Amino acid sequence: MTAVLPERARLHPAPGAVPDLLERLAQAPAGRTAVVAGGDELTFGALRARAMRFADRLAARGIGPESVVALCLPRGADLVVALIGTLTAGAAYLPVDPKLPAERRRYLVEDAGADLVVTAGKGGGPTAGGAPHLPVAELSAPGPELPYVPVAVGSDTLAYVIYTSGSTGRPKGVEIGRAAVSALLAELEDAGIAVTDGGRVGWNASPSFDASVQQWVRLCRGDTLVMIDEDTRADPALLARFVDEQALTDLDITPSHAEPLLDLLGADGGPRPLTLLVGGEAVSPALWRRLGALGARGVLRTVNLYGPTECTVDATAGWIGPDGEPHIGRVLPGLRTRVLDAALNPVPEGGSGELYLAGPRVGRGYRGRPALTAERFLPDRAGPDEADGDAGGAGGAGGAGGAGGARMYRTGDLVRVLPEGRLAYLGRADGQVKLRGHRIELREVEAALAATPGVAEAVVVLHPEVHGAPGLVAYHRGSGGAVAEADLRAHLGSALPAYMVPALFVAMDRFPTTVNGKVDRAALPAPVTAGPVVPAGEDGGPDGLSASQQLIAKVWATVLGAPRIGPDDNFFKLGGHSLLAIKLVSRVRAELGVALPVKAVYANPRLRDLAAHIDTLVAATASQDR
Repeated sequence: MTAVLPERARLHPAPGAVPDLLERLAQAPAGRTAVVAGGDELTFGALRARAMRFADRLAARGIGPESVVALCLPRGADLVVALIGTLTAGAAYLPVDPKLPAERRRYLVEDAGADLVVTAGKGGGPTAGGAPHLPVAELSAPGPELPYVPVAVGSDTLAYVIYTSGSTGRPKGVEIGRAAVSALLAELEDAGIAVTDGGRVGWNASPSFDASVQQWVRLCRGDTLVMIDEDTRADPALLARFVDEQALTDLDITPSHAEPLLDLLGADGGPRPLTLLVGGEAVSPALWRRLGALGARGVLRTVNLYGPTECTVDATAGWIGPDGEPHIGRVLPGLRTRVLDAALNPVPEGGSGELYLAGPRVGRGYRGRPALTAERFLPDRAGPDEADGDAGGAGGAGGAGGAGGARMYRTGDLVRVLPEGRLAYLGRADGQVKLRGHRIELREVEAALAATPGVAEAVVVLHPEVHGAPGLVAYHRGSGGAVAEADLRAHLGSALPAYMVPALFVAMDRFPTTVNGKVDRAALPAPVTAGPVVPAGEDGGPDGLSASQQLIAKVWATVLGAPRIGPDDNFFKLGGHSLLAIKLVSRVRAELGVALPVKAVYANPRLRDLAAHIDTLVAATASQDR
């Protein structure tokens, strides 16, 4: 029996408010392609029909405004239908990446108090907590055609909850309202970032990260959303080919993953050059200059985006040109920046201080964490009447606060005020770091490491040089003897996402301390990441290495900095990660002349298995050349 979607009085919009996302989605041409996901394509008409059935079935289960629906789905057409369907029902979505450890998936669902969990129907979903689990196919199955009429909601009605790393050792859920998401899309358009009529936008980010919001909102202006599968997004060669074959106009990417892609892009940008939206970590001066040069040649155009999850994805935008030093640009119109010193006084142009953000896109706060919300979302006593875009100005957002109830979010980021309102990013004022686009609270990793059986004390730092790139280093002291690195990795791997597991582990007899008795992080010994290559089997090793295994061992040693490698060593257990896998593939191509896909490294992480796979590729290439 068809349920009747509940009505809800729409609050009077504020002067100058932008239309709701779904009002815009309803206007997209029905026959235009909305979603491309592998072999699946959905037109806007089909997307709206499936999303409406999804919303109708949610309503039949009592799901509506302020309900939270956990979406434990991989990137694909079903995820888009479920996301839009959840919003159509007036509810909020909680992204739960199926690749996260089971313990973390359960935590997200339970901490958010999700009312329903939507799964792919093949296992892998959270199983704890009181929320029922339903397969996406059941909620979006064919049924009676319904007119697309989304539930009317208020401007501050919850749109989504996205979790970020937590300084207390527990991830925290950021609540964002519907009007803030609608404003984000309008501001991307105002800033000249989302401008192509009928653009083709790659969905590259994990749905568990707020960068994904910037990608799916483009649907609502009539752009086509092209889903990028895991193998493609991890392999620069496949990604470059995908960009060309799918004629992408927009691609969001971190600087770390942009660099290896640039060598593989076309020589010219064609009639519609690709727009790269880089963010998630600082852009190095060398990469800035390279991107600027490619822009001058018409190969692509690049915008550097900065913003915390708490302020609806993007706060500032800076176009990258051929001249100048890296900066994060100027504030987008839905927010106002304030750069303040330790006494909360504005700093003048040329000065540096901590960045605060105010305005309608500041989030509602942290779900179920009133004390933490009060600590980070502060009263903005200057109120919302200060000039927009002034680095020393202020702005307002809903909720208790300063003048007119305005609030500002304390980012913890240090910036310098440049001419014309631009900002230069200087780093963090606390223990949070950014690594390969991921926001990580070091204290969360430390808490998980300290909870490992046999560990008495733990400190985690971001080291600038681990296997040729920045990486996490864990220093640990045992309570009754040394703890094997394999046990440490196994424990952390079961509790944390892979990007939060340190690349190196350093055992300590004792930690250096300051005069106040605290751990002296500056005095921690530098990790040893390189040395002469000694393949196991030589110099008394237990097993000999074949010729191909010795070649791969040397490449691994170069990429990983490991001095001794055996046939049963595992690339990822030696500290390998996605970026190093890309470097490994490049070195194999240069050393052995083999076009090795990145997914082969994940499928064959042991040295002997990868060497055997490469032997097969070499033999196949040789037979084709005869």
